[in-house]
Amino acid sequence: MKKLVLIFGFLFLSAEIISQTTIINNIPFTNIGPSIMSGRIVAVDVNPTNTTEFYAAYASGGLWYTNNNGTTFTCVTNNAPTQNMGAIAVDWIKETIWIGTGESNSSRSSYAGIGVLKSNDKGKTWQNVGLKDSQHIGKIIINKNNPNEVIVGVIGHLYTSNKERGIFKTMDGGKTWQNVLFINENTGVIDINVSPTNPAILYAASWERERKAWNFKGSGENSAIYKSADFGNTWEKISNKGSGFPIGEGVGRIGLAVYNDEVLYALLDNQNLRSAEKKKKEEGLVKDDFKKMTKENFLKLDDKKLNKYLKSNDFNKKYTAKNIKETIKKNEFKPIDLATYLEDANYVLLNSKVIGAELYKSEDGGKTWNKTHKNYLDDVYSSYGYYFGTIAVNTINKNKVYIAGVPLLKSDDGGKTFRSLNKENVHADHHAIWIDSNLKGHIINGNDGGINISYDDGENWIKNNAPSVGQFYAVNVDYKKPYNVYGGLQDNGVWFGPSDYKDSKRWESTGDYPYKMIGGGDGMQVQIDNRDNETIYSGSQFGYYYRKNLKTNKRINIHPKHELGDTPYRYNWQTPILLSPHNQDIFYMGANKLLRSMDKGETFQVISPDLTTGGKKGNVPYGTLTAISESPLQFGLIYVGSDDGYVNVTKDGGVNWTNISNNLPQNLWVSRVIASQYNKNRVYVTLNGYRNDDFKPYVFVSEDYGKTWKNIQSNLPNSPINVVREDSTDENILYLGTDEGVFVTFNKGENWQQFTKGLPIVPVHDLAIQKKAKDLVIGTHGRSIYKADITALQKYNKIKNNDIVVFEIPKIEYSSNWGSAWNQWLEPTVPKITIPFYVTNGGTYAVEILSEDKHKLQKFSVKASRGFNYVNYDVTFSEDKGKSYFMKNKISIKKAKNKKYYLPKGSYILKIHKGSTSTSQKFEVQ
Repeated sequence: MKKLVLIFGFLFLSAEIISQTTIINNIPFTNIGPSIMSGRIVAVDVNPTNTTEFYAAYASGGLWYTNNNGTTFTCVTNNAPTQNMGAIAVDWIKETIWIGTGESNSSRSSYAGIGVLKSNDKGKTWQNVGLKDSQHIGKIIINKNNPNEVIVGVIGHLYTSNKERGIFKTMDGGKTWQNVLFINENTGVIDINVSPTNPAILYAASWERERKAWNFKGSGENSAIYKSADFGNTWEKISNKGSGFPIGEGVGRIGLAVYNDEVLYALLDNQNLRSAEKKKKEEGLVKDDFKKMTKENFLKLDDKKLNKYLKSNDFNKKYTAKNIKETIKKNEFKPIDLATYLEDANYVLLNSKVIGAELYKSEDGGKTWNKTHKNYLDDVYSSYGYYFGTIAVNTINKNKVYIAGVPLLKSDDGGKTFRSLNKENVHADHHAIWIDSNLKGHIINGNDGGINISYDDGENWIKNNAPSVGQFYAVNVDYKKPYNVYGGLQDNGVWFGPSDYKDSKRWESTGDYPYKMIGGGDGMQVQIDNRDNETIYSGSQFGYYYRKNLKTNKRINIHPKHELGDTPYRYNWQTPILLSPHNQDIFYMGANKLLRSMDKGETFQVISPDLTTGGKKGNVPYGTLTAISESPLQFGLIYVGSDDGYVNVTKDGGVNWTNISNNLPQNLWVSRVIASQYNKNRVYVTLNGYRNDDFKPYVFVSEDYGKTWKNIQSNLPNSPINVVREDSTDENILYLGTDEGVFVTFNKGENWQQFTKGLPIVPVHDLAIQKKAKDLVIGTHGRSIYKADITALQKYNKIKNNDIVVFEIPKIEYSSNWGSAWNQWLEPTVPKITIPFYVTNGGTYAVEILSEDKHKLQKFSVKASRGFNYVNYDVTFSEDKGKSYFMKNKISIKKAKNKKYYLPKGSYILKIHKGSTSTSQKFEVQ
């Protein structure tokens, strides 16, 4: 048992201790999908002697196994301490699995790992064998001649420097490790490949990168290619000056593919700027025309050409050639303002004129290199080279090369020319390629949308999205019956579907999948107008939202822009939105300022100054709002939080604002701010240090509008917090979503307990409560959506001193088909009632089913643990106890085909007792 430890003035308690003291171990969570859009794959490992058997690693969804070619998958890491995958390697002979935890891609939601996990029993049990401070791992190579000899490429921390980087080697199966290649504290190793013809020869790619919340530099002079001829004991840098491979500051991420001892390929993200080209003058006006244009020349512009420029660049409709010329005459604007109007931080990233993807080939073991193609490989990386870098070569054809970027490309001539393999059911953004060298045309591809398999070299693809591994950023619920769940996913758009969803392939026969897509891109927050449950607000990254009516499909786009002459708005990747709880015509949207629409997003007014520290220079928008909450108890009492640690409040609808974050920890991401529904003075704030590799939990409450704060982190384990929610019936109950699961407190944060039944340890981005159904809905970033009935939890503070409590038992509808099936080949229909109850002391309890006049019809015993329990009852009665009773009362009964008797329609009593202590609850068979 671990002890409390003091870190930076905060006490931390391990998750193991929390689970031992919990009363909620048995609260059952159910996954309600969806699975059809899947989530990001980072690696696959295929059995070379049986290619229908393989493992697929999802970035934050765990490791999954299939032995039927992806028809179904089984997760083998549900009992592992993390679901954050970076690299995998499998010894198929000994059935040993190695996982390098922590995603290798350096994206906004690339979660850190906890080192190297190893399983000797195909994933039944896991052992952490070291490199715990690596956080992100790029590749693992097992020596096929000695399975205890393993090489690991460590990328290292994503946002900060650290020493545990480079290449590590173990000779004893992970008991001890040696750092056989260390470059510096900012340079790790992203890829390692072994020669298929000589297992002693390895090639590795180092990568120098620096990521901050406001900027990402994905290149540096220490990005290079290394070679080892003794299975990693020693390494030599081979991409030197004169080798033909680029060197210097612009060298970004490198992916490697080895054909044999001499022939290998390197896919480079070249961040050097392109050489100046003489370009044919574009027709019409372009942005750069205005940067040096004089006032006099501007006023001479043709109005038609100027209006065309305004329209094509999506200027606000109120700006026309005529009125802009008038304002420039008055010196209110300058011509350059028509250029800078378009230049937000995201524009800088997407329009940087870097060389981008390049493919190099060596035919002498890496001594010399030549670029394989003449032209630029445009649109392969689209400026996001740090997110890609995977390459594969067919080991029986050195000229057949596959490169993965936004599209998946194939070359049959050694990289001289390429063609796309993307088809209608293949998602973009590719991260894993496996080529079958024994069966021509057989490819397994992993991308942001899951697994695809081809048997004709990419002409046609099978989509293999069986697991529910969606990476949700946000979830919400409507108030239909049954209610719908809505959510935005990483690179998979916005979807909604029924809360009673059950995973089944039955939909394939009708062609009607229960979840429906609303919009594309990276799906973000969702707000539902509960007056009609048809009008929804949602969208994609950086504030590109829309209002859509699901019944009519009518849609308007929403992306408020700044005034001409002002600094462009800064929108966060996950731009916050909110419908006012007082009037759902009122729609709030957060940039660096708070924007309000009084007409459902048609027009906007700025109702605040800049509520951030002012941003920082970089290629990622920073100094942005991340959270908005309006008090349900007072219109215009609004709180906002920012990515740079500010929390501000207005009590008068935006006329006056007060910064209330000075007494909170500084420079952290405000992941949530929640105005209480019980007390208008009360507000909750969660802060997140993930973007500084700070994994401590930060959660605070104020009872005076943020003048003073109380830390309610209490016994939470070390994991960043993404969301806090108040319970809908008890103000003492709070729910918390972290990067390692969901927690609940029954006493406003004095202590916390973790939900575990049915929930893996997975990042949780959002929580929603459906008040009428009394369901807690969980949006995970890696395992789609879960829900749980929290009716019993909501009564805890009223019943916690009782020895036994049976909660309301749901009604069940009688069927004459119970115990039978419509043909002999099917399993009989078996009913089930779930009995929820609470006990102060664990042990064996007797359960009795009684008639209304207290005649005993059935009896069985259950083992209960302290706290909440759920036992399933099959609605049967005992023949010796019940048959004569029902016959005596002239109630028709008969034995079902499965030889059991089921309760007829009527009211019954369920009694639970232990010793002299008992309680009972009525239930109905309708």
